[in-house]
Amino acid sequence: MATEFTTDITEAVVDSFAGTADPRLRELLGALTRHLHAFARETRPTTGEWERAIDFLTETGHMCTDARQEFILLSDVLGVSMLVEALNGHRDPGATESTVLGPFHMTESPVRELGATIDLVGTGEPCVVSGRVLSRDGTPLPGAALDVWQADGEGFYDVQRPDVQPPGNGRGLFTTDTEGRFRFRTCVPSPYPIPTDGPVGALLRATGRHPYRPAHIHFIASAEGHAPVTTHLFVAGSPYLGSDAVFAVRKSLVQDFAETDDPSLAREFGVANPFRHARFELVLEPA
Repeated sequence: MATEFTTDITEAVVDSFAGTADPRLRELLGALTRHLHAFARETRPTTGEWERAIDFLTETGHMCTDARQEFILLSDVLGVSMLVEALNGHRDPGATESTVLGPFHMTESPVRELGATIDLVGTGEPCVVSGRVLSRDGTPLPGAALDVWQADGEGFYDVQRPDVQPPGNGRGLFTTDTEGRFRFRTCVPSPYPIPTDGPVGALLRATGRHPYRPAHIHFIASAEGHAPVTTHLFVAGSPYLGSDAVFAVRKSLVQDFAETDDPSLAREFGVANPFRHARFELVLEPA
């Protein structure tokens, strides 16, 4: 007997996944089907509107390359990336809060010594970022890995302008010392727009939204026996802290990049005095 799809197509599709061996995949496909069908029933898109939606997703896929992930960008501007982080992030209120990975963690960061610079082009105001990686109880974590990446002083990542920036500019993979400390030299990050030359940019323009992110540096911290954290360090006073295009700002991650007048510290860091200095502690939960 033919199925009367006008009334029970949703459950017919859900039932079609009954043989899925992976129970979690079966659960996800069933929920996706029910919510997607509910969206269609609520909004009643025309055939032309649905075709345009499919075209939009097709264009998003075509925009993806080894150096650009337009689907991550779409997830970011819809707030889904940050929602997933919130649902899966740390459970301990004393641990460093997690944020989005972003679309530019597309290449492996070069290994660098503590105190080295990640700014190979010198386009921004020089600064030092230092801090520690700690366990939740305050115990330093020696040998912790710290993956760092940021845009240059003009707001571009190395993969965006390979003709201007050498590979690995703004990136570094550091290992904390015996007291869990890290430090590196860089430039003070600046606000920048996410890429707007693709379908995500068209979506923002159509909805009257700006594409800007506040100034920030990305971090992934990991240590043996602890859950890794993907997070940001935001520059206090930066524009767009209250309207980040990807909804990733958390107050606990906003820090001063203060002008520091300390000749001995400047000598230790290998920079001219006075200098801009940000301090950042990353606290990891035991796994």
